[in-house]
Amino acid sequence: MLKGVPTTISPELMNVLMSMGHGDEIVIADGNFPADSHAERLVRADGLGGLPVIEGILKFLPIDTFVKDVAVVMQPVDANTPEPPIWDGFRRALERAEGRRVDLTPIERFAFYERAREAYAIVATSETALYANLILKKGVVAP
Repeated sequence: MLKGVPTTISPELMNVLMSMGHGDEIVIADGNFPADSHAERLVRADGLGGLPVIEGILKFLPIDTFVKDVAVVMQPVDANTPEPPIWDGFRRALERAEGRRVDLTPIERFAFYERAREAYAIVATSETALYANLILKKGVVAP
C-alpha cells in the first residue's frame, strides 16, 4: 500500500493512468455499460460506484485544456428524459480537481459507444445510476 492513494484506485487502474499519454481517453462506465465488449483495456472496479472512482482518478489525471469535449457523457435516449442527477456530481468532481469549470458534452448513445471503443481503457464500475458513463481526455502536467 501507498500513502494518499484512494482505495478506489487499484494497482491496475494506477498503471493505466500512468501509461496514458496526452489526448488519450478513459471511460468510467456504469454497471449497465457493455464494457467488456467495447474495451481494448478493461479495468474492473466491481462493487464501486462511478463517482468515487472518478474522484479517485481525478486526483492523478489532468484534464486536457487544449480541446473541447474533454468530459463526455451519454445523452439519454429519450429526449424528454431530464438530465441525469449524477451529472451534477461529475461537474462538481471535475471543478474541484481542476480548479475551473469543465463542461460536460452529451453525445448520442451509439456515438458514445464508438468513442468508448477508441478509448485507451474502460473502467467498469458497479454504478447503478442511469447514464452514469463519463469519458475523460487526459491533459498534461505543467512543469
